[in-house]
Amino acid sequence: MKTETIAIHAGNHVDEATRAVIQPIIMSTTFERGEDGGFPAGYIYSRSSNPNRHALEHVLAKLEGGVEAAAFSSGNAAGMSVFQSLEPGTHIIAPDDMYHGLRNQLKTLFAGILTFDFIDVNDTEVLQQHIKPETGLIWIETPSNPLLKITDIKKVVAIAKSKGIKVLCDNTFATPICQRPFDLGADMVMHSATKYFGGHSDLMGGVLITAEKNDWWTKIRQVQEMGGAIPSPMDCYYLVRSIKTLPYRVKGHVQNAQLLAEYLEQHPNVEQVMYPGLPSHPQHDIAKDQMLAFGGMLSFIVKGDENDTHNIINKLKLFIKATSLGGVESLIEHRATVEGPDTKTPRNLLRVSVGLEHIDDLIADMEQALLR
Repeated sequence: MKTETIAIHAGNHVDEATRAVIQPIIMSTTFERGEDGGFPAGYIYSRSSNPNRHALEHVLAKLEGGVEAAAFSSGNAAGMSVFQSLEPGTHIIAPDDMYHGLRNQLKTLFAGILTFDFIDVNDTEVLQQHIKPETGLIWIETPSNPLLKITDIKKVVAIAKSKGIKVLCDNTFATPICQRPFDLGADMVMHSATKYFGGHSDLMGGVLITAEKNDWWTKIRQVQEMGGAIPSPMDCYYLVRSIKTLPYRVKGHVQNAQLLAEYLEQHPNVEQVMYPGLPSHPQHDIAKDQMLAFGGMLSFIVKGDENDTHNIINKLKLFIKATSLGGVESLIEHRATVEGPDTKTPRNLLRVSVGLEHIDDLIADMEQALLR
C-alpha cells in the first residue's frame, strides 16, 4: 500500500461487535480472563497493552517501514526510554545542537550513569575521533532543531556499523512523509507524536520504531510496560485519527515552507534562511538525496540584534508566539530564550513552524512585521 492508504487503514478496523466503521475507544484498565486463566483477546492490563494503543503502534510502524512501534506519553518519555534501556557506562554520541529537552535529560538525569559527547556529527573526522570502545549509540537528528542542519544518515550508519554501534534517528521534523531513515540504514526512529502526527496542538505523545526485534527492543518494551509512561486510550484514538490526514497535511506544510523560505531569503532585513529546500542551504544536496520532501520547519536570522527579533514577533498577527510545532497554525519563537543560557542558537534567530494558512496571508503578515 502507498503511504496515504497506510495512514488511513493501518490503524483502523471495523468494530466486530457493532460494525462501526471507526473503532471504539476502549477505556477499560483491565480485561477478563478466560476459563483457562488466559486472556482470549490478548489484553491483560492497559499499562501493558490496550486496543487503541495497539492500533496506534501498528499504523506508526507501517508508516516508517519498521517492524514494531512503542508509543509513549510524550517525545521526552520516548527518548528517556532509550537512555534507560542502555547499560550503565554506555557512551552516547549526539549532535551538538541536539533537541534541548533530551540533551538536558542526559546532562541532568543520566550524568554518572551514561557518558556522552555532543559533537558535530556531520564532521566525519570529529565523529570517528569521539568513538570509544564503550560507545553504544549514535543519536542523530535531521533536520536538526532549530538550525535545520542535515546529517548524512547513510554516512553515519556506515561508520557506526563498522564499529558495531547502533544509530537512532529523531525524525520528528521530517516525518515519514519526508524522510525514511530505515531505508538509509538506521536501527531505530524516534518521534515526538505531539508534533506532526497529532497535527493540531491538542495532545501529547512519543514513539519509538525499530527496524528489528532484538534484545535492545525487548528492553525498551520492558521500560515502556514497567515504567508506564504510556499515552491514554483517548490520546491514542485521536492520534490514529490525526494520522489519517498526515500525508496531505505535510504536503501543505512543505509547500508553504518552501514559498515562505524563498520570500524570506530575498528580504533585505533577513541575514540568512535555514531551510533544506533552498539551494543556499549548506547540505541541500544531501537533503535532495535522502529526503522525499524538505519539511515544514524553517529558521531565519534577522539583520540586527535580539531586540529586533522580539520586535518582529510582537508585530505578527497570524504567526502565534508559542513553542512546539507541527500544528495547522503557524508558530514562531525566539529559540535561544527557550533553550536557556547554554544555547548554541544565535540570539537573532527565529524558528518558524509553517502552518496551513494561505501562503499569501502568511507572507503579508511577515512583510508588515519585517518593516522597520
